[in-house]
Amino acid sequence: MDCRTLTSRPRLLGTAAFFALSFGFAAAGARAATFAVVTINQQALFFNQIDDGAQKAADAAGDKLVIFNANNVPSAQNDAIETYIAQKVDGIVLVAIDVNGVKPAITAAKAAGIPVVAVDAQIPGGDNVAFVGVDNAKAGEDIGSFFAEDVKKQMGGKAVVGIVGALNSFIQNQRLDGFKKTAAGPGVTFADTVDGQNVQDVALTASENLMTANPAMNAIYATGEPALIGAVSAVDTAGRTGKVKVFGWDLTAQAVKGIDEGWVAGVVQQDPYTEGKVAVESLAKLKKGGTVDPVIRVPVTIVTKANVDKYRAMFK
Repeated sequence: MDCRTLTSRPRLLGTAAFFALSFGFAAAGARAATFAVVTINQQALFFNQIDDGAQKAADAAGDKLVIFNANNVPSAQNDAIETYIAQKVDGIVLVAIDVNGVKPAITAAKAAGIPVVAVDAQIPGGDNVAFVGVDNAKAGEDIGSFFAEDVKKQMGGKAVVGIVGALNSFIQNQRLDGFKKTAAGPGVTFADTVDGQNVQDVALTASENLMTANPAMNAIYATGEPALIGAVSAVDTAGRTGKVKVFGWDLTAQAVKGIDEGWVAGVVQQDPYTEGKVAVESLAKLKKGGTVDPVIRVPVTIVTKANVDKYRAMFK
């Protein structure tokens, strides 16, 4: 992979600039570590917050951080890891798109003595040294239970729920399966599941098509931030905020507005900043000869009208 495609948010770096940023410490004689973040995209606030937490940890330790934006392309993540192996970084933070397809690159990094910490998406049977993130299946069950209770208490015991997912995302499929497991019950009908592809514009169109195809639908479940933005925008634009309730993942300013207005009922809120921070701290600890737990869980909160105030500052 041409290292000119590797970016450190927000500007694109040329070859010379990239090597100067990543490895200039060698010429200067400093012994700062260089860590790399391989992320999914830099459109979603969630992934940018992971980057911010990772940068905070690197800055605090006097280490260097480079960030690669895969722009939702799984193969680009494999190429980036191979490039970072060739450049002999000290560790890699990976937010994987295809958790199985990226395994060979993780194994290659391990063989080269470069530890990989997976964030957000757990690598089944992978050679990464640790995973930092939530239990997506369990949190999916939690929001499913919340939905089921809302149907009973606030929706007259009946709901037709459509789903906006990202079908190429292993973890979002876990969130979908977990939700269905506990949301199912008397009076609940599952409508279509549409693919928002983890891209806001695609998720918006998918959400609009979902509502058109299912006029009786009175609820939507969105499995990630782009899907939630798309669903909220589609419901709002269609003037159906009094008829369709939204449940989903990862707060946005639009979702907070919907919570205030009462038609966004509950949103699973992760702590991506802490995930990124802990991931880099774990790599730094390993660099110094320490050990880390193989699974580091970061808790979630279901945000509702009752507790949304504590999250408002994120969007100011």
